[in-house]
Formats: sequence, C-alpha cells, structure tokens
Amino acid sequence: MDFDFTDDQQALRDAVRRFVEKDYGFARRQQIARAGGFDRAAWEGLAGLGLTALTVPEAHGGLGLGAVDAMVVMEELGRGLVLEPIAQGALIAPAVLQQAPATLQQDWLPRIAGGEALVVLAHQEARSRYRLHRVSTRAVDARLTGVKSLVPAGDLADAFIVPARVSGADDEPGGIALYLVERSATGVQTRPYSLHDGSRAAELHLQSTPGQLIAGPDAGLALLELAADIGIAAQAAEAVGVMERYLALTVDYLNTRKQFGVAIASFQALRHRAADVKMQLELARSMSYFATLRLGDQPAVRRRALSQAKVQLGNAMRFVGQQCTQMHGGIGVTDEYIGSHYFKRLTVMEMQWGDTLHHLGEVSARMQDTAGVFA
Repeated sequence: MDFDFTDDQQALRDAVRRFVEKDYGFARRQQIARAGGFDRAAWEGLAGLGLTALTVPEAHGGLGLGAVDAMVVMEELGRGLVLEPIAQGALIAPAVLQQAPATLQQDWLPRIAGGEALVVLAHQEARSRYRLHRVSTRAVDARLTGVKSLVPAGDLADAFIVPARVSGADDEPGGIALYLVERSATGVQTRPYSLHDGSRAAELHLQSTPGQLIAGPDAGLALLELAADIGIAAQAAEAVGVMERYLALTVDYLNTRKQFGVAIASFQALRHRAADVKMQLELARSMSYFATLRLGDQPAVRRRALSQAKVQLGNAMRFVGQQCTQMHGGIGVTDEYIGSHYFKRLTVMEMQWGDTLHHLGEVSARMQDTAGVFA
C-alpha cells in the first residue's frame, strides 16, 4: 500500500504550515485564548486559505477534497495549536449537511465554504456519558427543547446541528432526528466559557426552538455516528501534529539544558524516555492513517475502527504529554512556555469524542467473533 502523499497534498500541507508559522504564532494564540478562545480574523484567514471549503462539494462552491486532505490539514493545525474549530465547521458540518434536503444545502454549504457561516455539532448532554444514542432533548412539531453541553464556539456559531428525540425513551437507539437550528432563532440561549486548553465552548439552551429537519429518525442516529467518526479521525490527525511538535520541542530542550556541564540529552535514561515517546508518536500516526482510511467503510466496520484508533490515540496522548512535560521539569508547566499548552491540548483531546475507557468498551463490545484474539 502506498502511503506517500500526492504533490497537491504536500503543497496543501506546506501552505497550512506557512500560515500557522506566520499568522498564528504562540503570542497571537495566547491573545486569542485570553480573549475567549475564538478570533473572527483568524477564522477568516483560515477561510482565505480555503480550509472552510475543503470538503464542501464543488457544486456548492467548495474544493470537494477528501479525508486524506483533511487529515493533512488537521496535522498542521495541531502543530500550531489552532483554537478555531475547523474540524467542526469545515469537516463535520459539510458532511452532515450533504445529507440534508436540497434547500438546506443550497442555503448553508456555499456560506460554509466561503467562511461566512460557522455551523457546529451540538450533541453532548450532561447525562449522555459519550453515548450518542442517549438523547433527552425533545422535538415536537420541529420545535426543540433541551440543553446541550460543550458546544464548540457555541455562542459565536451561526447555526447548530442538533440531535433531538422525536419518540421513545431517552436511551433508545431509535427515534433520533437531526435538526439545523439557527442561533438567531427564538428560544436559543448560550452561556460561553473557556476550556482547559484555551478553546471556546458554550452551553446551549433550547426552549421550543424551531429547527429545520436534516435527517429523520430512520437515519438520524446513523448520521450522528458518522459525524462523530469524522470528528475522531480529525482529532487523531490533530493529535499527531500536537505530539510531533511537542516531541521536537522536548528534544531541543534536552539538547540545550545542561547539568554537570553537559547537555542532559546525553543522559541515557532521558534518551530512552525520548525513544519511548517517539514510538508512541509513530503508533499514533499509523492509527490516525487507519482511522482516516476507514471513514468510507460500512458503518459497523467504521465504528469499530474509529474506536480502535481512539484507544491508541488516547494512550499515546496521555503518555507523550506526561513524558514530555516531565522531561522539561518545572518550566514544562508554566503558562508562559508553549510546552504546557501542548500538554493541555493533549489532555483535553483525550477526553473528547469519548475517552479511552469508553472506546475500549466499544472495541470490546464489537469483538464478538474473535474475542480479541486474531488468528
């Protein structure tokens, strides 16, 4: 199998890396984090680079690129610790809206492609515990009532993709539909806050709020699962970028910091720890590729593969973050040093889209034929 990237993908990688290095340095990121974790000018810069149009079909003004191109972009955004929710607004939202009625596609996809509209998925609830089918938000005659948590840039988004239950108990797999809810609609209230890594989120309160149907209860949960899997694959790629940059930063520190008159990189124990970190990074990279390449598979195969990837990525994020921070010593946890922000980002990502234990359970539940033993 050929894992080489095409010339176009390499050019895309270089363009995103140049943008991050030139226009999204650590000082600017700190300013954005202190201002709430989202900057409209930065979002417009990402849109000007074409990232908001990345997976939007050409018929709606987008570039019509695929999952591998998105993976390349997310790796580079991870290296720069970019706070703006490109995965939500440019990967998940277009994928979901492509399954919506034609009028919704025409209204929103061109605006998403141009960076004029930010649409995010609002699916988490306080009692869901990562279970996508656990939905208590209710829809009656296309009017939604409920509360969603941890909505990315929720107070600044132009619209939300909201799962709501039209029938059944809160934990039944069936009866879930997806709706598009505009932030300007009646009954919408948001409460913004910053996450541990500096990114922006909000609580979303809906009270008899009108929504436009994207997918009915016959297809709602399946489309929500696809959205989550796209989010996991995007996050896996982003995490690889974060870990790669944090390891490089740590190696530079080991080669610079001196004790007993020599660089601490000469100490065998630290060299072994750095090698272990590199091994975890490469395992994570391979599982990121695996996750991206499985997005086009049948739902059952795709869901198991993405959970497998999240387990490996979760372990790697925790290990790399902790080891690199420990090798830095005290400076590794100071807010003024960029290394601490890589650690914070890895810590938050390990908990998003289902933590490691949740996905370990998902993998176990899907290993019915082999019981986890491969012959």
